Amino acid sequence: QVQLVESGGGLVQAGGSLRVSCVASGRTFSSLTMGWFRQAPGKEREFVAAISRTGDVTNYAGSVKDRFTVSRDNPRNTAYLQMNVLRPEDTAVYYCAANQYQTLGISVGQYDYWGQGTQVTVSS
Repeated sequence: QVQLVESGGGLVQAGGSLRVSCVASGRTFSSLTMGWFRQAPGKEREFVAAISRTGDVTNYAGSVKDRFTVSRDNPRNTAYLQMNVLRPEDTAVYYCAANQYQTLGISVGQYDYWGQGTQVTVSS
């Protein structure tokens, strides 16, 4: 089993920045592909970004590309999502997810493990 714990959410003004973190335990972190998703009230959970096991390959949703950066620190068992130029429409609960495959999945069903989520609120 893999346990994922997110942190770093909060309230920020539009145009600001925030970094959320995800600490993993229970399995060798470098064996996991990591993903970030978000879910706004009344909407389905949607893909944000993903990063390969070694961190050399990333994938982003079009709505966050060039504003968000996904990264990981394998010795620290931690994945990060740096969010810049935040917009009110980025307001959501942000979840990290993990799978044991090499594919940088963009759908919820491609991930086996999930964190509890952290709230990000962007005010206008």
